[in-house]
Amino acid sequence: MTEKSFKQRVTLVIPSYQPDEKLCRIVGELEAEGFDDIIVINDGSSPEKRAFFPDPKEHPAVTLLEHEVNRGKGAALKTAFEYFRANRPDRAGVVTADGDAQHRASDIAACSRLMVERDAPVLGVRDFDLEHVPAKSRMGNKITSTVFLLLCGLKISDTQTGLRAIPERYLGELCEVDGDRYEYETNMLLEMKRLGVSWLEQKIETVYIDENQTSHFRPVIDSIRIYSLILKFVCSSGISTVVDLLLFYLLKRFLSPVLPVLPVLIPTAIARAVSSVTNFTLNRKAVFKSGESVARTCLKYYALAIPVMLISAGSVRLLSDTFGVEAPALATLLKMAVDTVLYFINFRIQREWVFAPRRKK
Repeated sequence: MTEKSFKQRVTLVIPSYQPDEKLCRIVGELEAEGFDDIIVINDGSSPEKRAFFPDPKEHPAVTLLEHEVNRGKGAALKTAFEYFRANRPDRAGVVTADGDAQHRASDIAACSRLMVERDAPVLGVRDFDLEHVPAKSRMGNKITSTVFLLLCGLKISDTQTGLRAIPERYLGELCEVDGDRYEYETNMLLEMKRLGVSWLEQKIETVYIDENQTSHFRPVIDSIRIYSLILKFVCSSGISTVVDLLLFYLLKRFLSPVLPVLPVLIPTAIARAVSSVTNFTLNRKAVFKSGESVARTCLKYYALAIPVMLISAGSVRLLSDTFGVEAPALATLLKMAVDTVLYFINFRIQREWVFAPRRKK
């Protein structure tokens, strides 16, 4: 495949909000690199920033789309994807990049080539172990990578990379993914994981200009958005756990004098039955927002919950016997430890199976 052929089979997508002179510079570099189709989205920038957007009359490769108000990076990407699907039927896919010169034209070309050659999504990943990487970026990526590996099974080197090459056939479902701001990029990865889509990683130059001060990423608000699914699951699980542990303790505390040989399974089963109804309702309506029938999701939920309950009870009993634990408070602590391990397994199975929507045929 020639350099010219693969560059003319992809469409570059560059969302931008409040840009500076770097936007036109990177567009010029991409045109010089041989790319002939570049969609730039003005995501509601202020009038004084309008001059920094490339003029299609001067840049024939550019199509300029505009939002009247700032809607967020995710919304800008969706606008471009929908435009691409309606107007670029002969292109292989899109390659998203940032307009702040964080992505080199040569790296964009490398990701484009790999996507066209392998017909698979490609992520341009940075090396966060380099000395010039800001400490907050290095730490943030390591934490996010670990969290998503444990809870979602996502093994990815750079969770927030904006350089992504996506084949056309995946864009329809990605346009339906929740999120209008930075969380959309994370939700895209979660959706591809759910669909069983594998992606390739392409090493790219790690560029930080003025420690990324031009970024519009808001550390607190946008981090909450990115972790929203996990945070809601944590809250749901926390509420259910309080109900579960409180009932378990009360049953052990007040029934043990009446039934000295009370099996651990009985208070565990009663507590789990009450807390599971709470957990199922919260997860279905607030966390995963499942649109599937209650009967279908309920059946799968309890097909998971009952074995987990038995594993929890069996593990607590085994540990209690092994360490000679009899006090209700200590037995409750053991149960907390066991359920913490099961928590990670639960999240993944609920997200990927119990509350997952049916795949389109």
